[in-house]
Amino acid sequence: MVSTSVPQKPVIGIVGSAGAFGRWLRHFFEQRMGLTVIGRDPNGDEALSPEELIARADVLIFSAPIRVTTALIDEYTVLANGREAGKLWLDLTSIKAAPIAALLRSQAEVVGLHPMTAPPKTPTLAGRVLVVCEARIDAWRPWLAEFFAAIAADCVYAEPEQHDRVMAVVQGMTHATHMAQAATLQELAPALGGLNAIHPFRTIGYELDGAVTRRMLAGNPAIYEDIQFENPHVPLMLERLAAHIDFLRDRVRESGEDARASMRTRLLAQPRDAYGASSLAEGSYGFERLGYLLADLASKAYLSVFLPLDRPGSLRALLSVFEELQINLDSIHSSRTPEGELHFRIGYDPANDARKVQAAIAAIGERGIGRVLTSN
Repeated sequence: MVSTSVPQKPVIGIVGSAGAFGRWLRHFFEQRMGLTVIGRDPNGDEALSPEELIARADVLIFSAPIRVTTALIDEYTVLANGREAGKLWLDLTSIKAAPIAALLRSQAEVVGLHPMTAPPKTPTLAGRVLVVCEARIDAWRPWLAEFFAAIAADCVYAEPEQHDRVMAVVQGMTHATHMAQAATLQELAPALGGLNAIHPFRTIGYELDGAVTRRMLAGNPAIYEDIQFENPHVPLMLERLAAHIDFLRDRVRESGEDARASMRTRLLAQPRDAYGASSLAEGSYGFERLGYLLADLASKAYLSVFLPLDRPGSLRALLSVFEELQINLDSIHSSRTPEGELHFRIGYDPANDARKVQAAIAAIGERGIGRVLTSN
């Protein structure tokens, strides 16, 4: 590897700049780090040729579908023909071993990244996990540290093979079970009156599972397909998962006390021991908290308020309106719209005088505190 002087303001190149994460990265680097971003994507961003992108980008990020990433990196390595020496090449892929092996065939410094989230509506990855595979990094390490500080993710360091084995469980197993649930519901729900007829009977667990399933079905199917087909460790996971489902089915068919005891031992007692008491207690408490959140969000007595002046004191000014009018509040939750606007959902005691609630809505607008978007 040749020695290099890392530019203070490197030009960021994105291969896959029109994709969801490519667009998010462009905004992040421009707005949060003040860097110039250039890119190329066959789906609507072809102003730059690959040769121009290689020549101009100090940091080149491959943000492409899993199934094409390795071949794409190899293609760029051939085109670069050594010009990448002294630069930094990164990939954003849900598998790491094959893309990083391809990156190492270049002469660039190399780091593999995997954000454990879809592109968020927030400007950073604060509160999210970013898996980091440092394959070959030297001169660019200080800049990489600046990047990690700016993106504010919880960085977890791993070897590529370790990452892929873990992802077969964290992503592969989770997605597989929810796809199977969706397919099963599709087949069984019509005889029960449809999905909407089932929903009123929901438990917290059913509702949480349903939220994950619908999130997946609303997303890009190619992502979930590639996670199953491109990770070489997924087939073994699927075999084990299917074996345990088959075991449960066979014990239920068998019936009787021996079958019940066998099921309890294999699918409840042994896993319970593996998790440990403290982990089980923590998980149970987390489940309860999510249940409280779902109950809050199901309440029909609420206001949804947008605070255009997102600054210290804005929320205090909003809450003072309810205090002045003596309106009891049940809950306060914040969320972001697809456009990134911060909204507060204010749940209030439905026993409050409706005239007081209408007065609060009027005061929020008249004082310039915010804008009430919805109310019930």
